[in-house]
Amino acid sequence: MQRLPLGPLYYEFSRHNEPRLRIQPGETMFVETEDAFSGQVRTNADRRDKSKKPYGNPQTGPIWVEGAEPGDSLAVKIEEIRPSLGQCATRTSDPKQLAEWLGTECPHGTHVCPIKDGQIHWSDSLTIPYTPMLGCIGTAPDMGVPTTFPAGPHGGNMDIIETAPGNIVYLPVFVPGAYLYLGDAHAAMGHGELSASGLEMPSHTIITVNLAKGKKIAGPRIETPTEIMTIVSGCPMERASAEAFARLILWMEADYGWNRWRAYDILTHVARTSMGYYGLGTMAAKIEKRYLQNPA
Repeated sequence: MQRLPLGPLYYEFSRHNEPRLRIQPGETMFVETEDAFSGQVRTNADRRDKSKKPYGNPQTGPIWVEGAEPGDSLAVKIEEIRPSLGQCATRTSDPKQLAEWLGTECPHGTHVCPIKDGQIHWSDSLTIPYTPMLGCIGTAPDMGVPTTFPAGPHGGNMDIIETAPGNIVYLPVFVPGAYLYLGDAHAAMGHGELSASGLEMPSHTIITVNLAKGKKIAGPRIETPTEIMTIVSGCPMERASAEAFARLILWMEADYGWNRWRAYDILTHVARTSMGYYGLGTMAAKIEKRYLQNPA
């Protein structure tokens, strides 16, 4: 297994950075990532110092995938996500849109939580199940250089809880080699990432990367053992939701033999959604695989 240790932290999904690891399709690798706070929050007394590190969500990479060309897609199986320090951290800050109802006197609220025995110890009396996920994973676009704050067709800061061990993340390839980046691991996160911070942690992540030649996709997809889903980011959120459903319908038509209008109908009754960071309007539309087996 190849290893990609923590090195330069990247705050853009850029095709201009020198690849730090070159892999063949089908390889499994061990990747170290830093937390969303760039390692600045390790105790309850710590504060983000944006004068030293002004950006968030640092990424490890890029990873060059041999044979990847524009019009292909990557299939990234997330095998495992482990905390590298045995703890995670979160913080409250500007309540943004919520200030209309809550006011602006929000305490900083740095909160470091130990992780042990499959539980996040929020306090002496309250635990949260350890359910890790990657907040960011993406490839480099062929035009422009998006930062690690938004999400888009390349993936990026999706903050979707299904980007989790056991699941496959499908990403478009825009440039030769794909230039895969990942980071921003969370020990757990609720739908919406309300305070713009999950339970952030540096991680030891194991992934397997496969390549689908000639499989062009419009944006990120996720496959779990029981569901498929498409992810779209943008505001207003209702437009992102509509596009995510449309992409899911087209996936059902292309790969599962569904008539698009029957797919539109069945999704009305059985679809589910998942929300990333609400402030970015990230939405996933999904359907259980059991409904896909017999196109109607």
